Amino acid sequence: MAQRATGHRTAPEHTHPDEVLVETALAALADPVRLTLVRELADSAEWSRSCGSFDVPVGKAALSHHFSVLRGAGLVEQRDEGARRVNRLRRAEFDARFPGLLALVLRADPR
Repeated sequence: MAQRATGHRTAPEHTHPDEVLVETALAALADPVRLTLVRELADSAEWSRSCGSFDVPVGKAALSHHFSVLRGAGLVEQRDEGARRVNRLRRAEFDARFPGLLALVLRADPR
């Protein structure tokens, strides 16, 4: 996907879930910060959460890296709205590629 400049930054690149290996998806979901991001996105309306709205114990650069990993695993899509970068969980696309995996990850009961 071609990148285009939007103001002062470049639009993020996205990997479609159809292009993702299961190992990549599992590695992305294995990190506790990324798991928190995915779970919070699952409970939010699409495009309603900006990157800075998540309460995670990492700095801005690390948060950017975590979102990059999630985009690369086909889990998250991002777009710029003015100065904000907003996110959505690619639930339908990811579920089509890995049926049931996201449902297991999103369960509240860790057993």
